[in-house]
Amino acid sequence: MKTNLQRMAPAIGFAVIILTLGGVLAALNLPVSLFPHIDYPRVVVSIDAGDRDAGQMAAEITRPVEIALRGVPNVTRIRSTTSRGSAEVELSFGWGDDMVAAKLATQSALAALTPSLPSGTQISVMRSDPTQFPVFGVALTSKTLDQAALRQIAELKVRPALTGVAQVASVEVLGGSPRDIEVDVDPARLSALGLSVTDVTSALGKANQVAGLGRIEDRHRLYLVLAENRLANQKDLAATPIKAGPNGALVSLGQIASIHPSTEPNFTRVTSNGSNAVLINIHQALNGDTVKIVKAVQARLKVAGLPPSVTVTPFYDQSELVVGAANSVRDAILLGALLAGVVLFLFLRSFRLMLITGLMLPAVLAATCLGLMALHLSFNMMTLGGMAAAVGLVVDDAVVMLEHMMRRMQERAQRGEKAGNDRDLLQAAAEMGMPLYGSTGATIIVFLPLAFISGVTGGFFKALAVTMVAALAVSLLYARFVIPLVAAKWLREKDAEAAERANGMLGRLISAYGKASEPLLRRARLFVLVVACLMLSLGVLAWMHVPSGFMPKMDEGGFILDYKAQSGAALTDTNRLLRQVEQIITATPEVASYSRRTGAQLGGGLTEADEGDYFIRLKSGRRRNIEDVMAEIRQKVQTQVPGLEIETAQLMEDLIGDLTAVPQPIEVKLFSDDPAELSRSAVRVGDAISKIRGVVEVVDGQRVAGDTIRIQVDPALAAQQGLDPQAVSEQLQALIGGTVATQVRIGEQLISVRVRGPQNLRQRADMLGNLPLTAPDGHALRVSQIATVSILAGQKQLTREDLAPFDAVTARLEGRDLGSGMKAVRATVQGLHLPGSVRVEYGGLYAEQQKSFADMAMVFTAALLLSALLLTVLFQRLSWTFATLLTVLLSVSAVLGGLWLTGIELDISALMGLTMVVGMVTELAIFFLAELPTGDPVTIESLHEAGQKRLRPILMSALIAVLTLAPLALSLSRGAGLQQPLATAIIFGLVAAVPLLLLFLPACLMTLQQVSQQKEPR
Repeated sequence: MKTNLQRMAPAIGFAVIILTLGGVLAALNLPVSLFPHIDYPRVVVSIDAGDRDAGQMAAEITRPVEIALRGVPNVTRIRSTTSRGSAEVELSFGWGDDMVAAKLATQSALAALTPSLPSGTQISVMRSDPTQFPVFGVALTSKTLDQAALRQIAELKVRPALTGVAQVASVEVLGGSPRDIEVDVDPARLSALGLSVTDVTSALGKANQVAGLGRIEDRHRLYLVLAENRLANQKDLAATPIKAGPNGALVSLGQIASIHPSTEPNFTRVTSNGSNAVLINIHQALNGDTVKIVKAVQARLKVAGLPPSVTVTPFYDQSELVVGAANSVRDAILLGALLAGVVLFLFLRSFRLMLITGLMLPAVLAATCLGLMALHLSFNMMTLGGMAAAVGLVVDDAVVMLEHMMRRMQERAQRGEKAGNDRDLLQAAAEMGMPLYGSTGATIIVFLPLAFISGVTGGFFKALAVTMVAALAVSLLYARFVIPLVAAKWLREKDAEAAERANGMLGRLISAYGKASEPLLRRARLFVLVVACLMLSLGVLAWMHVPSGFMPKMDEGGFILDYKAQSGAALTDTNRLLRQVEQIITATPEVASYSRRTGAQLGGGLTEADEGDYFIRLKSGRRRNIEDVMAEIRQKVQTQVPGLEIETAQLMEDLIGDLTAVPQPIEVKLFSDDPAELSRSAVRVGDAISKIRGVVEVVDGQRVAGDTIRIQVDPALAAQQGLDPQAVSEQLQALIGGTVATQVRIGEQLISVRVRGPQNLRQRADMLGNLPLTAPDGHALRVSQIATVSILAGQKQLTREDLAPFDAVTARLEGRDLGSGMKAVRATVQGLHLPGSVRVEYGGLYAEQQKSFADMAMVFTAALLLSALLLTVLFQRLSWTFATLLTVLLSVSAVLGGLWLTGIELDISALMGLTMVVGMVTELAIFFLAELPTGDPVTIESLHEAGQKRLRPILMSALIAVLTLAPLALSLSRGAGLQQPLATAIIFGLVAAVPLLLLFLPACLMTLQQVSQQKEPR
């Protein structure tokens, strides 16, 4: 008579086929990205208010904005940076807050404030998310075209071609300047005619008009009436009449000004591999597929119809890192599966068992992909890492079931009976049902506390946890229902005979185990005490010495080099220094290409003209580690290019830092209401921590925006000439910086018409006093007649946090872990005995690390408690629960020792591995405890028998898990470094768990029973 499982076999088989095919289809359509989608709780407000000094900017604009934004719901912190004419205000919210609503609330608060701000103030609001950094960047260079022409090609050909690519959020063009038409007025002719520059500007604006006057119906037609006087070209501009003098004489613009094509004033420089370039940054939409976007962009560029003289060079390609990471995980899965198959064959010598396991693994992973699609997840470094980490557990489920069925076949063969029919094998599989449910549950429940943590740790590892839980859930169902059906049909007596032949090696292991375990069990108390003391001592010692960090280090194939020249340095001087830097970069053999931005940054943000960044792309293949390359370039720049401050960081480290707080690992925040004392303290802190070993790239927070030429108008003298300060400012603005009078439409572009004074009148600071002005009655005068011209020293950027002035001293680490580095920094700062008016706080990635460690400690504790609850529910014996938890904790001590031995930092990835060890060791313990009689006291004989029965499956499970994780632990390929600490932690935990489960756990059970019996009344 068939069992229920046999009757359901066709439906189960059909379901497996559907899930597998659906999973394959899902895998082909899942988006591919670097990291899982995380809503970072940060909104950035960028403010541009023209040219004003930092103090005036802070008082008139930044402070009112901060006060208004403090009322936005759920804001936890406001941080601002104010410079000349620009400011950036960062709003931090709680993790898990609705950031779309937060952005809208921010925009609403600013809209209510804008009417009270100075006219011309421009405000933009942006959510902080990974899309602010490009996923792909190309440089346009040419030997025959200048940057203005390249900019035109980028705007008219490249941007339209790439904007239509699916999942592209925006196309950003950097470098060159947009075209404009420059009108250089002749001051002598203006004076002779009694005209001012503002008269010319006003006349041009009025002459170029298109206005709708209404509609008229006439003779069955509806007409639109336009008053149109459109200026279309330079000839039209030159012919524009301007009324001059009190008599109203007319002159044309061409008679009083030189009109010629030009470009908008630009104080940035962009280069690629040493040549002037225009950079095009491609930003992907949220949840976009990085690999598909890059491929589509590359295909569009090939058919964009660019001139032959234009060279297109990729300078950044995130898809290379994504593909490299995906390939490394794929290789780890394939290699791990192969090694698992080898282990299975060595212990059971059955190709059928290998085939069953080999078929189950891809089927489970395919069904997992279907689950990822249903949950709107993507292939990224965390979900792929979760799959790689789950391979060993998935294979383990299959091995545990097959090994038990094979053991029952062997037992029947040893009794001289037939190996068993389908019903007998399914009955054997049913015996493993409860242990299988319990063991898989032990691994799954350790992930449940992740649902309650936030921050980068929660965002990253929730994706890994969901992937592993999905894989384990599918694996459990397949191991319990699918594998028994397949094995019952496929396994033969010769498989049991082959497994019996493999018992030669296993028999020797069992014999050695028996010889070792029996005397230890007879001296169980002493053995437990010695092992516990040794392992716990190892754990404490390792905890005190293991290096600690935040995010795992990995080779991204490129890095950012931020630089800062002397404050207020001219672009030509900064460019001269950067040419020396480029010689160092090009002389480094590992460098494939580089791009440079001066006055701008790859990820945007508040940037002065004396600072910027490089993105340096390294060659693929065999080369030095990226950290060594970064250190060499940093040291050479610091010694060979004095006067240039630099910071280096890999892009993803920089990105995560920017999205959470600041990208530097070390940030010492100093607060004080005394600006002079604050600056002195910041300089002292910077000097002190720069002497600490391993602390590099120290920036003391004294960012100066540059010098200022101040033209101070005397109102009384100006009034005598019929002028006021505002009228003087308007004329000077036109003469020095130029005023956009109107715009000319050429094709689809609007070209600005800029009225300004000739270059030879504004080349040097001492020439500004001689600039000509025109009074309302037409007479001419010089600036020096009504104003004084002076040069003010550089103005410091103003930074505040929650309206409190502060300076941030930042630094990075080289050859030192974050934990020991921050310990030394805190001790050094404390030893400075700063004035009582200066308050010290610590931020940077260290602050995020502390939050993440606290979260992971909660997860680890909750995992232990949930494992204890599961063990108690399964076996209902508190002594068994206590013994298992002690075994788990000793395995954790081995993990810490392994990290200390290998020099791998205890970071969030290693802590996740530590937590997973709790579940995996508990899983193996459940299989051991399942062999013991639950209602009877444990004896040396029962413990010995349980150990002999579970020796093979425990060894197989541990070996398979270790071998499947070995490729990740060795970090053999690019992008695999993110999972290296996790894999290393699990490997050391399982290696220690095997002897602990087979020797220490039985001895601990025996000891606890003996103690319990002694306490019982006689």
